[in-house]
Amino acid sequence: MIDTLELTAIPPEDEALRAEVRAFLADALDGLEPDERARSWMGFDAGFSRQLAERGWLGLTLPREYGGAARGHFARFVLSEELLGAGAPVSAHWIADRQSAPLILKYGTPAQKDFYLPRICRAQAFFCIGMSEPGSGSDLASIRTRAEPAANGWRLNGSKIWTTNAHRSHYMIALVRTSGTAQDRHQGLSQVIVDLSLPGVSVRPIEDLAGDAHFSEVFFDNVELSADALIGEEGAGWAQVNAELAFERSGPERLYSSIALLECWLAHCRAAGDDPASRAALGSILSQMAVLRAMSLSVAGKLAAGQSPAIEASLVKDLGTELEQAIPRLIGDALGRRPDQPPPLPLLRTLAYLEQVAPTYSLRGGTREILRGILARGLGLR
Repeated sequence: MIDTLELTAIPPEDEALRAEVRAFLADALDGLEPDERARSWMGFDAGFSRQLAERGWLGLTLPREYGGAARGHFARFVLSEELLGAGAPVSAHWIADRQSAPLILKYGTPAQKDFYLPRICRAQAFFCIGMSEPGSGSDLASIRTRAEPAANGWRLNGSKIWTTNAHRSHYMIALVRTSGTAQDRHQGLSQVIVDLSLPGVSVRPIEDLAGDAHFSEVFFDNVELSADALIGEEGAGWAQVNAELAFERSGPERLYSSIALLECWLAHCRAAGDDPASRAALGSILSQMAVLRAMSLSVAGKLAAGQSPAIEASLVKDLGTELEQAIPRLIGDALGRRPDQPPPLPLLRTLAYLEQVAPTYSLRGGTREILRGILARGLGLR
């Protein structure tokens, strides 16, 4: 059953991090246009990620022995909120820092931890996630990519699709079948770490409607993996991947994808003067955002307490992406009601970009239908 989402406050020592991060971002992002800020956690800038690493802001929750800062989930919440609120280009390190590192820390061997975690903290190892496959849709349990035992480890064959930043990443953590068939569903699934520079790996970027290429198809043709490519237990991949998805679905990135547009529109509203319709739209947005932020913070509190709030995270993700998709529509409607106040070009560019990419918000990290199925099971309705 789903637990209660309790009001949670950020501890003062973690809230104190906000001012330092905000000051750094004001300088580092000076001059960045709103439509560039709107890309934020899909904006790839390895140099920016290295600047964060130099300040100890990657691997913030990892133990110091692996190069981390040994801070808690609330500190990471503050950092994430400031990065996303400022529209920082965080895509290069985001997946590795958000979920690959915690997964390796929890399930990895000592050798895997020693090798990967320090590199993640130094922004020297970028990860992508190999889950979705052609022909499987949202039915993750039906995957067919296989890793079979070989002389020196595993032989990998198959393909993945909608893989964020695969063409720019060093490694992939892939969910694969190590025994049985697709009809066996959750049984026989495992996770492996794939070095994307290995022979037999080919990556083909997919261009989206906005002209960006965040996603890729990845093909594996008799890729030879070493024995230590397996992470965690063989056959435990389904449980591991669900724990991983809790990290992906719970963060403030499920609230702030449209924040650059909101701030740009607010600046225009201040210049254009008072307007009841715009105030009503703003009230609708902010009231929902305040509640969703409190819910996301509550999930961070559960993670800090050592819980695995997969159901609660699914709820926040579902509702959060619904708001993210609504913001461009609400702002577009508000602008349309004031034809006598033409918006500036940066605002129009940002609105145009988000109107094109907003439909993806309810797809990434689990479709709305999948999330609602998880919620139904958590509530005992199915």
